[in-house]
Amino acid sequence: MVETQKEAPKSSFLRLLKAVFWSFFGVRRRRDLESDASLNPLHLIAAGVIGAALFIAVLLVVVRAVVR
Repeated sequence: MVETQKEAPKSSFLRLLKAVFWSFFGVRRRRDLESDASLNPLHLIAAGVIGAALFIAVLLVVVRAVVR
């Protein structure tokens, strides 16, 4: 007998960005959290670091604009 396995949906770049974006706010639905199990952890870490760097850069630009 050949067993058919249900493959997890391929992770897309958009799904990865969505997961990182909502994790910054700490708001996730259980359904989304369970579907994130198929995402590559190294990609999540890289996207998180890049997201944090962009957030800090935006804050610095806003602060400099307000101070001047």
